Amino acid sequence: MRSTRPESEQPALASAYGDWRRRRLMAAGFTPTLACRLSQDDEIDLHELLVLVDLGCPPELAARILAPLELAATTS
Repeated sequence: MRSTRPESEQPALASAYGDWRRRRLMAAGFTPTLACRLSQDDEIDLHELLVLVDLGCPPELAARILAPLELAATTS
């Protein structure tokens, strides 16, 4: 589906979306560094991260669980 917004608005929307994701992660207990990294990766499901943390999973472990396989292989 093609966006109906002008291309000039799209970077601003992407930035606002990333900022929102970062703030949500930090509110859930993620460190600012980890929240910033995760907020920029659309492959990682924000809602699943928050569910894991709500269930008692430490934020760092939640990030490792939901990391794409290629990312998980490089950080091990």
